[in-house]
Formats: sequence, structure tokens, C-alpha cells
Amino acid sequence: QVELSESGGGWVQAGGSLRLSCAALGRTFSSYVLAWFRQAPGKERELVAQITAGSSTSYADSVKGRFTISRDNARYTVYLQMNSLKPEDTAVYYCAASDLRMLTLRGVYDYWGQGTQVTVSP
Repeated sequence: QVELSESGGGWVQAGGSLRLSCAALGRTFSSYVLAWFRQAPGKERELVAQITAGSSTSYADSVKGRFTISRDNARYTVYLQMNSLKPEDTAVYYCAASDLRMLTLRGVYDYWGQGTQVTVSP
């Protein structure tokens, strides 16, 4: 199995930037689909960004042009660079991982981190 641990969250003013990191303990990290989710108070968890084993990326419309997901397989880490932050971005951010086969079969990610708080003030 895989253990994920997020870091880099914090408090920033609108327009600022923040980079989240998610370190993975696993033996097949390079083959995983990786993603960042977020959950704001009173709202459901939503997919923010995703990156495949081949480094293809996709983003929620609300963050396109502002957020960038990347991965460093040598360091077993996935990142989320967040620029031009808005108060609406305030949420707990989670990283997730799954091999493509299981993601396709189950429709959900296999492994999740504990989350890191991002707060953006006006």
C-alpha cells in the first residue's frame, strides 16, 4: 500500500502563491495517477488537478491558468503550485493516488493523505 503526506499549506493573502507537496511512501509511485482534491467547509470534496503516469495533466475549470500539478518520481513527490490565490480557494487540500487499473475499475482513488489547510484572506 501507499502512504501519502501533504505539506506546504498555510495562510496567504489573495493574489499570493503557495506550493503544496505530497510525499509518498510506496514502491510503484511512478506508475500511479496522482491528484489533488480540496474540501471547503460545508462543501463536498472536489477534484482540483490530476496528473497521469505519463505526466498528462487536467484541472478543474476554477483553477485553470492558476494552479499547476507536477510530479517528481525520483523524489516520490507530487506538487501543486498555486498562484493568484483567491478566497474561494480556501479549503483543506488532499493528495490522492491510484494505479490506473483500479481507478478505472472502482472510480475512486485508492490512497489518500490526511490533508493540509490552505486559507486565503481577501
